[in-house]
Amino acid sequence: MQSQMEISMQQFYKRISSALLIGILSFQSWSVLASEAESARVIVETFQLALIETMKQGKELGYEGRFNKLAEPVKLSHDLTKIARIVVGREWENLTAEQQTQLVDVFSKLSISSYAHNFKDFDGESFVFDSEEQTARGGVIIHTTLIIPNDKNVKFDYMLKKKGNSWKIINIIANGVSDLALKRSEYTSILKREGFDPLITKINEKIDNYSKQ
Repeated sequence: MQSQMEISMQQFYKRISSALLIGILSFQSWSVLASEAESARVIVETFQLALIETMKQGKELGYEGRFNKLAEPVKLSHDLTKIARIVVGREWENLTAEQQTQLVDVFSKLSISSYAHNFKDFDGESFVFDSEEQTARGGVIIHTTLIIPNDKNVKFDYMLKKKGNSWKIINIIANGVSDLALKRSEYTSILKREGFDPLITKINEKIDNYSKQ
C-alpha cells in the first residue's frame, strides 16, 4: 500500500511532467510562428513599420539619427550584396574581391541614406498591403500602397528572392519606376566609361548630398 507521501510525490512529478510538456508545446508553437514570420509579406511589413516609426521621429532624429535607426532594418530586409551585383551586371566579375566588398559597403550606405533622406517627415502616412504575387523564377512580389493624406498615394511593389531561410528585398518599384533599373543605368555606364574609383566617388557624393538635404 502506498503511503500518503508516495502519492503526493507521484502527483508532484505528474504536475512537473505536464508543465514541461506544455512548455515544449509552447516552444514548438513559437517556433512555427517564428518560421511563419520569415514570409515575404512579413519581411516587407516589418520594414515598412520601421520606416513609419522613423518618419514619426524624423525631425527629432535628424538625418544621422534616421540613418542609424534604419541601418539595421535595411540590412535585415534587403539583399544588399545581390543588389550591388545586379546594378553593375557583368562588370562584377571584373572586380577584385576587395573592390566587390567596397562596392557592397558603399551601396549599403547609399540605400540607407536614401531612406533616411526620403522618409524624414510624418503627416499621417500609412502602408497598406494590396496583394502578393508569385514570379516565374521563384520570387515574390508584394504589392503595397503608401497612403498620403491630402496628396496622391504611391504604389510600392517589392520584389523578393529567397536567401537561406528568409526572403530578401532585391528591388523596389515606385509607381512603376524600378529603383534597380535606374541605378543600373546610371552606375554601370560610369563603371564602364570611367572605372571603379570614379564610381565609388560618384556614389559617395550622392550619399553626401542626401545628408545635407
